[in-house]
Amino acid sequence: MSEPSGDLRALVEQIAKALVDTPDQVSVNQVESEQSTLLELTVAPNDLGKVIGKQGRTARALRNLLGAAGMKFHKHVTLEILE
Repeated sequence: MSEPSGDLRALVEQIAKALVDTPDQVSVNQVESEQSTLLELTVAPNDLGKVIGKQGRTARALRNLLGAAGMKFHKHVTLEILE
């Protein structure tokens, strides 16, 4: 079985690339700690609104998805969208 947090990083990257106009500028940085994983999502400045969504709905949906997936691996996963 592969590293679960690596799979989550790839998941966020794939979803973000599908949402934005410039997928080549999408990057996800992963910061690991004992009980949690921080995923830092960076996109092009003009694509920031597409990833966040109206009233933050898209970002909230991504965070909910990561939270549910993280529970399976007994890890707390946090998504941070960087400008």
